[in-house]
Amino acid sequence: MRSYSFTHAITRKPSASIVAGLRAVDTGAPDLGLMQRHHADYVAALRSTGATVVELDALEAFPDSVFVEDTALCLPEGAVVMRPGAPSRLGEAAEMAPHLRALYSDVERIAGAESFIEGGDILTTETEILVGRSARTNAAGIEELTRLVTPWGHRVREVFTPPGVLHFKTDCSLLDGETILSTARLAASGCFAGYRVILVAEGEEACANTIRFNDLVIMPAGFPKTRERLDQAGYQVAEIGNSECAKLDGGMSCLSLRFSPS
Repeated sequence: MRSYSFTHAITRKPSASIVAGLRAVDTGAPDLGLMQRHHADYVAALRSTGATVVELDALEAFPDSVFVEDTALCLPEGAVVMRPGAPSRLGEAAEMAPHLRALYSDVERIAGAESFIEGGDILTTETEILVGRSARTNAAGIEELTRLVTPWGHRVREVFTPPGVLHFKTDCSLLDGETILSTARLAASGCFAGYRVILVAEGEEACANTIRFNDLVIMPAGFPKTRERLDQAGYQVAEIGNSECAKLDGGMSCLSLRFSPS
């Protein structure tokens, strides 16, 4: 199955505690009502492709729990529950595990006390799994993930998230089996050698985190130059408001786990 073709997605409703969510720079508290409307639009876009979308209830005890992608890596053969590098988020992974077990026969977990890894640092392509070292993902976490997914036939390649960038996928996303959308600063590292790269427009780096979900490229609204590049490249694009999640360093990929369980 193609790395952007999915039958299922899991999302979680934003909680009222989201105002206490983690952020690199404080640009103001998110508006919960607006975030909920954006989230509903996001779920509708996923469902428009024919996928089954599981909407989990909000978790008030975990302000960042709307960003479900960081809790797991979902592959056709099985799922791996992550061990987030932010201490306040460790409990989110445990909350996600039973939902994954309901859909997968094989659910593994990152268990090492020194291992940290978040889904936002993992980009799965047709041929490999790229994992970016970052403030939230360390070498031990990548090594443990590699041991878990190698028996499933996957190859992991360690790369590096640019300094000052939260997650590897903050700066990139998969558009199709051969094509990556990337910021210039990340592409310059050479980590996408062998792929076709479409650069986001200068000044629009915040839209590098999009998702290819079946026939749709779902991107944050408000980045017209990059939208034009995607249109010209022949992609079907849906724009979703992301102003409130962006205040918490969140983007399109952060809001869902996307998978096709075998």
